[in-house]
Amino acid sequence: MSDFLRHECGIAVLRLKQPLAYYHDRYGSALYPFQKLFLLMEKQHNRGQDGIGIGCVKLNKDMGEAYMFRERSVEKDSITRTFAAVMGKFSAFCKKHGLDEDDPKVVSRYFEFGGEVLLGHLRYGTSGEFEEGSCHPFLRRSNWETRSLMLAGNFNMANARALNESLVDRGQHPVFGTDTQTILEEIGFYLDQAHQKIYRKAKKAKVPGRDIPSLISDKLHMPRLLRKAARSWDGGFAIAGAVGNGDAFVMRDPNGIRPAFFFENEEFVGAASERVPLMTVFELDRDEVSEIRPGHVLAVKNDGGATMEPFVDEPFPSPTPCSFERIYFSRGNDPDIYRERKELGRRLAPAVLKAIGHNLKDTVFSYIPNTAELAYAGLMGGLREHRRAKVKEAITEAMANGGLSDDEIDDLVVHNWPRGEKIAHKDIKLRTFISQESGRKQMVSHVYDISYGVVEQGQSLVVVDDSIVRGTTLKESILKILARTNPEKIVVVSSCPQIRYPDCYGIDMSELGKFIAFQAAVALLKNSGQGAVLGEVYDRCKEELAKPPGEMENAVRAIYAPFTLGQMSRQIASLIAPTDTKWQGDVKVIYQNISCLKAALGENCGDWYFTGNYPTPAGTAVANQAFVDYLDGRSGRPYDNTLGL
Repeated sequence: MSDFLRHECGIAVLRLKQPLAYYHDRYGSALYPFQKLFLLMEKQHNRGQDGIGIGCVKLNKDMGEAYMFRERSVEKDSITRTFAAVMGKFSAFCKKHGLDEDDPKVVSRYFEFGGEVLLGHLRYGTSGEFEEGSCHPFLRRSNWETRSLMLAGNFNMANARALNESLVDRGQHPVFGTDTQTILEEIGFYLDQAHQKIYRKAKKAKVPGRDIPSLISDKLHMPRLLRKAARSWDGGFAIAGAVGNGDAFVMRDPNGIRPAFFFENEEFVGAASERVPLMTVFELDRDEVSEIRPGHVLAVKNDGGATMEPFVDEPFPSPTPCSFERIYFSRGNDPDIYRERKELGRRLAPAVLKAIGHNLKDTVFSYIPNTAELAYAGLMGGLREHRRAKVKEAITEAMANGGLSDDEIDDLVVHNWPRGEKIAHKDIKLRTFISQESGRKQMVSHVYDISYGVVEQGQSLVVVDDSIVRGTTLKESILKILARTNPEKIVVVSSCPQIRYPDCYGIDMSELGKFIAFQAAVALLKNSGQGAVLGEVYDRCKEELAKPPGEMENAVRAIYAPFTLGQMSRQIASLIAPTDTKWQGDVKVIYQNISCLKAALGENCGDWYFTGNYPTPAGTAVANQAFVDYLDGRSGRPYDNTLGL
């Protein structure tokens, strides 16, 4: 993807179902579960590199001993550094006291992460300061095990402000600024209630005080209290948590926006944000890893028993899984993701052929590294299918008329076969030391490099990208460097449709004015004498925001309504075309259409970024607020300004 996007985040959860001695005897190390947590996080490093956090809950600790542990870091290469630091600390302790650091009893007692519940989190922050305190897991401590809570997740609550207000109305004093803290306190409130209810009954029944903690632990039912806590949540989420008594859970939003997968065998219950890391790390087959169902919680009691229970009432909403997980975020070696990305590319073949006048002989095909490679492979497959059909038709006709000469065969097959080349190279991850805007742009323009001497005089260059969000990198870096190949024209092909509306469920693209598609629509309105539409839509957005969330309509659609897909694409092409080069060729932009997107990803794929059809009320409110913020000149996340949600 040319425009780098962030999102929140990745989770890894392991619940041991055997004592540490089992893993020592079978796999040669009592640290085997901790090593697996490291691998599970490393295999998901694509989901977060701003910082990490790991947590652990130990069961059946003696009174006075700690049972919850956490380590967080925002250092570079934080996964490796954090795990190495934790292990180094343990090794030094064992050496100092003459202990065997691989003895299961030593690991269980002295290693902070030698417990039964292991929790990992990878962070890509979409807002706020990237400091250690921003990293999950968050803790809510108590001297009662059943009131202590650890929480980590891949989520964004679009109505976080309203959730905070509800805490204030309840009489609490939340710390504003993060929805993680809000969710932690909401779950904690109902955890306290459940704890107190069981405690009062036990005291009334004259249960001895020392026996009450185990009684509360046995009767605590996380799905029931999570149902209460989640009643007002509006967002996309995959949230993992652990209670101090060892109860653990992973819950997924009712619309299935954020992904979550799990497996269970005789050794572990494991969960992660993606399927393939679980398959790879634990050597599982595809059918051994399942999705956590939308609107359900995978709950593991402290005795190791696992259940999957709903936390919302039926009927459940139709799942609308995030399209960008399929297009860009998730690892491409997942069998479904691999197939879908190739299909997205294949379905673009007819539009590409039309754009180049079916002149395969004078066209070079490539992609913008690195994640567009699968869509590029799909496009090349679609072009080859088309060309095979044409060759077969020509050969059949020629055979009826005496056959083909060698020159005719070369012209038919060799010279007109789709030609793919590696043109663009992402040379470095540039961290510029230049502070001035003009200097930064000059530096950023050299992030990419090209293969020289590949595109010949008079040839066109077609490059595939995952998506075009802001268009900034295309204009200031990629197209500028591609123009040095001196093609007759450059055709940029986006494997997903035009991104017209903000996201509020975890992806870092919520400011409407930054989208190249929105900029194109505004330019078209002004150029066609329809600039007054902007003010009309502003007034309509304000009217909609005054309504209850469930009654709002997306007023921003009117911005795009006057224009066809072709008109929008041509305007976008004019906006991203490099202007400070000697190259005189044309830029053309081709976008995926919605019907092809759904054919490739499934009819229920989340498409709100493209259509404005949001799966929850908060999404519509955020779209309206984003437009108001744009005209008011206000930057920042629009859902921070939607108090009425």
